[in-house]
Amino acid sequence: MNGSPSTSSNKAMLGPVEFISMFALITSLVALSIDSMLPAFPAIANSFALSDSKDTQLVISALVLGMVFGELIFGPLSDTKGRKYAILLGMVIFSIGCVIAMTAETFEWLLIGRAIQGFGVSGPKIASRALIRDQYTGAAMARIMSFIMMFFILVPMLAPALGQLILYFSSWHMIFAFFLAITFILAIWFSVRQAETLTAEKRIPFSIKAIAKASKKILSAPIIMAYAVTAGVLFGALLLFIGMAQPIFQDIYNIVDRFPIYFAILASGVGVSSFLNGKLVMRYGMYRLSISALFCLGIFSSLLLITSIISDGQPALMWFMLISFLCFCCIGILFGNLTAMAMETLGDIAGLGASIIASSSSLVSVVFSVIAGRYYNQTTIPLAAGFICAALIGIFLVHSAEQRKRRLNY
Repeated sequence: MNGSPSTSSNKAMLGPVEFISMFALITSLVALSIDSMLPAFPAIANSFALSDSKDTQLVISALVLGMVFGELIFGPLSDTKGRKYAILLGMVIFSIGCVIAMTAETFEWLLIGRAIQGFGVSGPKIASRALIRDQYTGAAMARIMSFIMMFFILVPMLAPALGQLILYFSSWHMIFAFFLAITFILAIWFSVRQAETLTAEKRIPFSIKAIAKASKKILSAPIIMAYAVTAGVLFGALLLFIGMAQPIFQDIYNIVDRFPIYFAILASGVGVSSFLNGKLVMRYGMYRLSISALFCLGIFSSLLLITSIISDGQPALMWFMLISFLCFCCIGILFGNLTAMAMETLGDIAGLGASIIASSSSLVSVVFSVIAGRYYNQTTIPLAAGFICAALIGIFLVHSAEQRKRRLNY
């Protein structure tokens, strides 16, 4: 840690174990809201009599689209009102979205509820990053983010099984009831134990002009935006996999009840690599690890494409699992490092910076995943092609950013 954090209360700084655990769970609300819905896709399609099964992917896209707008609001709000205010307000809005989705009588209202959920969950997502940035910087922040990611990955590993368990005893509506319960528990824990890290004298008065000026500065910074767009493309590739995973396992491999097990195995790759990144980043640096992971992602996804083409789009389950696991390992290395590199120079406008970076990334991810997702044709070829595109774009942008930093002696 770089010095003691600034707080506006007399609460002691949390120990690293509780700090990482708390924020892993808070930030995991996004993953929980996405992955626990996957087993419910067939039930939702039947409930609303959807004519095109690919429309169920919109249940994921609507949440991320809501995040695009929420991330623009909660960053400045956290700089103006404080990190805790933004996180707790976001949890309240997220809960309202849960109620709307849970009681939806049409598919359109379900999507509206999901969009409101996405808007609300942006509060915990964005303000948490800013709060962490208040206390950690550079490689130390990348290390903390990697350990948070390691615990955080337990959620996508377990969430599909949780969703399927709820479906076994009840309907998909009760998944949203669970969201409400876990959000309430986290809100109490966070409000009682975590101190505010942005003191009153460091807060920025809310000003549209000031926000526009800072936004222009961030959006016109090629280095920051290169990392933001790369994170967005990679998140889009991950959303593409999430949207296609249940259909792929069902249509190609006839796996339905055991789907959560296979998904958990793949998701564990992110956890393993995030743990390793936390150990290695202080020694090798964020850029070297990131560019290596992008190259490896390109190689593995190319191997998946070749294997898919040879097998008429339906590779053996063993090969699909192995190659996908390796791709997930690469992604696990990237997210913590890209976030830290993008936010490294933001200082006291970390909230607004996190807001612009995350909103840009979310917008890119929605466009990428929705467009690529419509090409699903009961084969793994579109998935492999999407991962290759993400890797190539990432290699170009991250390498270009590093070259610019060297020219500017940054």
